[in-house]
Amino acid sequence: ETESRRQKMADQADEVDFDEQVELGDDAPMEDAAPSSSRKGGIQRDTSGRKMKGRGAANSSMQDVGGFDSISGTAGPSKGPAKSIEGWIVFVTNLHEETQEDDVHDKFCEFGEIKNLHLNLDRRTGFVKGYALVEYESQKDALAAIENMNGETLMGATISVDWSFSRGPVRSSGRR
Repeated sequence: ETESRRQKMADQADEVDFDEQVELGDDAPMEDAAPSSSRKGGIQRDTSGRKMKGRGAANSSMQDVGGFDSISGTAGPSKGPAKSIEGWIVFVTNLHEETQEDDVHDKFCEFGEIKNLHLNLDRRTGFVKGYALVEYESQKDALAAIENMNGETLMGATISVDWSFSRGPVRSSGRR
């Protein structure tokens, strides 16, 4: 049986013409994969002769760079605090390692309603990492917390309180 199967496959192989020309039709012209680039010696280059690297380099164009979304705050870019997506976040540092969330909440709730409070713990030791993030609804509440709590003592440690996000210096239009 195996011998007859081999003979049958050999007969079919004789019937296949590998040099046969196949007409694809004129309604589906073949497109060049990378019309704006050329390959020289295995290196792909764009129209200006620069090397193109990476996945999708054949049909990517770096000229169509779009704008970025930003959080609207003041009229223009300036130094100072920046609002996060949901509120004004205050960064509290130099916390004692045994500080509890309730300790931070009790000290900071007198300046306004706290929307969110993060007190991260070290996975290995289980103690506080030494910082907390306190989120307020209004900038006025956050500013009051910063002004009143910066340099204060909490559980024997002098804490530092400042804005978590701030706008950097205004950059000139010239790029490097």
